[in-house]
Amino acid sequence: MNLEQRIDAFAKLGEFLKQFSTIKIEKVDDSEFNTLFFDAFEMQINRAHEFNGWFNKPNVLKAFESWSEALSIENLKKWTSNYTFNEDITPKNVAIIMAGNIPLVGFHDFLSVLISGHQVIAKQSSNDKHFLPLIAKFLEYYNPEFKNKITFTEGKLTDFDAVIATGSNNTARYFEHYFGKYPNIIRKNRNSIAILTGKETQEELEGLGEDIFQYFGLGCRSVSKIYIPENYNFELLFNALYKYNDIINYKKYENNYDYNKAVYLMSLFKLQENGFIMLKEDESFSSPIATLFYEYYDSFKILTEKLALEKDKIQCIACNENSVNFVKLGQTQHPELSDYADGIDTLEFLLNI
Repeated sequence: MNLEQRIDAFAKLGEFLKQFSTIKIEKVDDSEFNTLFFDAFEMQINRAHEFNGWFNKPNVLKAFESWSEALSIENLKKWTSNYTFNEDITPKNVAIIMAGNIPLVGFHDFLSVLISGHQVIAKQSSNDKHFLPLIAKFLEYYNPEFKNKITFTEGKLTDFDAVIATGSNNTARYFEHYFGKYPNIIRKNRNSIAILTGKETQEELEGLGEDIFQYFGLGCRSVSKIYIPENYNFELLFNALYKYNDIINYKKYENNYDYNKAVYLMSLFKLQENGFIMLKEDESFSSPIATLFYEYYDSFKILTEKLALEKDKIQCIACNENSVNFVKLGQTQHPELSDYADGIDTLEFLLNI
């Protein structure tokens, strides 16, 4: 396959995934692809919560919807146009060790390896192992040349030339020990934050709510902490976030809310809460589920300089004050194909193995 054929295959996948949206699931035609794959995908979407309690249907559909938007011909060509592809390379076997915190979290690495012309050896998380094999079958049916390029394994990784591994700060040490001698990308814990100025509109703060609550706050692009000016009016934030109050009706989230609230109260921590999220003043970036950390700042300039020194802990920063350096409020969960995890250009790495 050449690059054009690979792009064409993923664009076809994006077109297929458009049938599974947060608005509705609807088969648009009786094409051979729908005949073979539509029901299988729908079944896995409906059953996802049985294998991972955090994968409720709205969140799974949100992931599908996001990827269907990203995988257009235009987006794929725009993304790949920034690189030089050598179609005469000998394909390498690239092992991908995937996380499982949100649905299809390992798909970008999977896409990058195949778009680059290499071959995937995927070791999936037990928390998210049912969607990607279906996607692989779809790609293999659309273009049979994918059949020798995608392998899934649950055992020990062997016969690989490079590694992309995503995990925690603890697992990263093991990854570096075992895979350090190979070309590698090893990712650690990252969190996303938001900087508020107090000038935000209700609509902008509602957008921040999506950054906070999408995927129950489990993604590295989920906002886990906000920075606020002195004397910030929390009522503005709580009023805007109220549209997400139904999240407390999800049992796993409610259990975390109750548990963390009890811990905070027993520890005599000062909290602000509204029945479905707690705000706790804390200097850390990583907040527990159902908790949003906050910290006051005096100077916007000094704050941004401070955060620049800690960029290795931050995935992205949401702020409407400076959209050149930051992501707009409400957009952290809508990355482009070129928004790489940990800021490491995965495709550049793959093209230079």
